[in-house]
Amino acid sequence: MKMWTISLTLAAVLFAAATTSAAAPTLHVVAESDSMIWNATAIDDAGGIYVAGPLWTGSRGPSVARIGSDGTPVPFPDEAWNTTQSSVPVEHRFVNVNALRRDGAGQLWIVDTGVTAFGGTVVPGAAKLVAIDLSTGKITRIIPFGPDVARTHSYIDDIRLHGDHAYLTDAGDPGLIVLDLRSGVARRVLERDHSTTASAERSIVVDGRILRGPDGNPLRVHADPLEVSHDGQWLYFGPLEGPWSKIETHWLNDVSLTPEQLAGKVLPWRDLPPMGGSVMDGAGNFYYSDLASNSLKRILPSGITETVITDARLHWVDAPAFDSRGRLYLPVPQIDRIGLFNGGQTRIKRPVRLYRLDIGHGHGTVPAQQAKRVRVAE
Repeated sequence: MKMWTISLTLAAVLFAAATTSAAAPTLHVVAESDSMIWNATAIDDAGGIYVAGPLWTGSRGPSVARIGSDGTPVPFPDEAWNTTQSSVPVEHRFVNVNALRRDGAGQLWIVDTGVTAFGGTVVPGAAKLVAIDLSTGKITRIIPFGPDVARTHSYIDDIRLHGDHAYLTDAGDPGLIVLDLRSGVARRVLERDHSTTASAERSIVVDGRILRGPDGNPLRVHADPLEVSHDGQWLYFGPLEGPWSKIETHWLNDVSLTPEQLAGKVLPWRDLPPMGGSVMDGAGNFYYSDLASNSLKRILPSGITETVITDARLHWVDAPAFDSRGRLYLPVPQIDRIGLFNGGQTRIKRPVRLYRLDIGHGHGTVPAQQAKRVRVAE
């Protein structure tokens, strides 16, 4: 009887191992750089790859680039928008780009925080949202964020779109920004609410150590990642350190509510760990990068959490993005390793890479040799 039990257990272990091995996803390198540090990416319908990152990380090169077929980063939409020359008005050049997001109409939305540096102040007129038609490369819209929206110490972090509205987070001066895309009018909500403000009791732990700011204190990042549910009903959001809250989008869109009334509509969602970024697919699966474990995880619509992949190369994955084929792109900027957080000495392991993960039925992948690999020319 004991031998029979052992045999069954061994069979179960072998079956589980075989299943895990067959389902294990493979990371494909699609772009890499020895100088640029990108924390955002977007993919167009033709497979064009766009990357961006704030200059305060020490990134050298364009703020926003399209990766050419030969691996060369081409300033996007052009060199003028990526210049650092003060002779070009800040309203018409990128100052510090933090996020990219593609909408369903073939436009790329670029979030320019407009800050002088990490922990710095917003340059008057520099904080803005820029929309570009990916089919033509032409700018279709520039939406400035005035001082009533981008406060002196704001850091407008990320963006999600649904219908006639866009939702953005402010990681510097805690709150959410609700933008009416029809009128271009933006307003701040949930300012310094518990749901948007980083807790002093939660730290960002990576590689077993607490991430500290330039002042030596544990780094606190206010409202940072966010997601709109696949049906558009809910907005999920929280500080980088967690936890996450949720609110129905129609309440956010309702301009008649008082701040107190709106705050009363916020509900707790999940006690998620510190994460670099998140993305939600059309089926309602919520993907996020767990910074402490170098993992990509997902929450199924049923509420079950799965680990998709754990790999030391996925060190601080930021802002994952899907392409039209359902493949997931993972930029790895290694934010905690930049000199700013390490006494001025960078600990980044070069090259900085953008990976692709082919997530299909049963997490299947294509053979590694089929993956396109390019090297960004410096």
